[in-house]
Amino acid sequence: MITYGQHMTTKYMHNAHGAQRSHRVHQRSLVCVQRNRNATTRSSQTSFWKFNLVRLVALYVLLSLLASAGFNMVHAGEVKTLFGSGKDGFNGDQQPFLETHSGQPFGLVIGPDGALYFCEYTGHIIRRLDLEKQTVTTIAGTPGKKGFAGDGGPATKALMNEPHELRFTPAGDIVIADMRTHTIRKIDGKTGMISTLAGTGTAGFSGDGGLAEKAQLNMPHSIQIDPAGDLLICDTGNHRVRKVDMKTGLISTAYGTGEKKPAKDGDPQVGTPLNGPRSIDFTPEGDMILALREGNTVYRFPKGEAKLIHIAGVGGKPSLVGDGIDARKAILGAPKGAAVDANGDIYLADTETHTIRVIRAKTGLIETVIGDGKAGDGPDGDAKTCRLNRPHGVFITKEGLLLVGDSSNNKIRVLPLR
Repeated sequence: MITYGQHMTTKYMHNAHGAQRSHRVHQRSLVCVQRNRNATTRSSQTSFWKFNLVRLVALYVLLSLLASAGFNMVHAGEVKTLFGSGKDGFNGDQQPFLETHSGQPFGLVIGPDGALYFCEYTGHIIRRLDLEKQTVTTIAGTPGKKGFAGDGGPATKALMNEPHELRFTPAGDIVIADMRTHTIRKIDGKTGMISTLAGTGTAGFSGDGGLAEKAQLNMPHSIQIDPAGDLLICDTGNHRVRKVDMKTGLISTAYGTGEKKPAKDGDPQVGTPLNGPRSIDFTPEGDMILALREGNTVYRFPKGEAKLIHIAGVGGKPSLVGDGIDARKAILGAPKGAAVDANGDIYLADTETHTIRVIRAKTGLIETVIGDGKAGDGPDGDAKTCRLNRPHGVFITKEGLLLVGDSSNNKIRVLPLR
């Protein structure tokens, strides 16, 4: 017969053994969790280093390319030609960078893989420069042939018509402002298949509130991905900035009224006319920078505020006037490209003055960083004496390299900023 005390002792021992088993199970669970955390940490660290290694390799290769082309040292303030023979045309993708013909490079961007992607305006194609392998690949369009065709098939067999600019979405797809087809095309980053994201192929204005693919655009020149991951379109012919919600596919007018009238400092961000919106970028704080081509001015749209701020240009006819002065009092050359550096400086492809100009974030002063105001082709070296010919595209890498689509010279140039 088991007494109450024995029963309690047995129960206690049973519970103790159970507790010990639970403790051991708990310990094993903690070990597993810690192992998983360690594995996750190692995976995250590996991904982090892989991502940054790609950028470091791309930077190293880019500088090595310049050195192998006969440039032993690359200094801030010195321009070098990265790509292009200077001839307008297409001679294949097998030539060295400086022997490859190009049909007027416009918009350009470094992709998530560290390669350089750019539009060819007269070539009607998109090309990729692998900076590590030093190879050129045509990834979209048919060289020298313009049109609007190929949706649902490989981008390499599609037709485009004067593509102006391209960007990468957070999902890794490429979106392209296919200007003369009045559409925004999309290349699936995984399959390489092309489709139309916005526009019907017919110029016009319609579709706000509906699907972007059923809306009409009018000569969309530039595009940008906003901080929320949605697509902004400089619908230049409609004097509006349109927005495509990348989750729903719906399109709306974000800025502009369709009227070809000048904006003024302090005007409301929404409901104010915009005269020829041409290029968009964002500051590190999330403010939108908008360059107006016909308006010949640049505006800041502060994040979370109601009014826009005039930051450069007095309007009027394009001219190179105002170096070293308040940018708001300068005369611009119908800027067709804008890129914001990590320090907030704003670089402009001041196309009709054949220069690259910068608005300094700290002072608000404007300077010319490449070119002297006259069309020409280099020479490489001192940025102040290196002439350009109607540059359209500008892009700044995270490493501080300014890339320029020197369009009518059929070249891509690079300037280290620091």
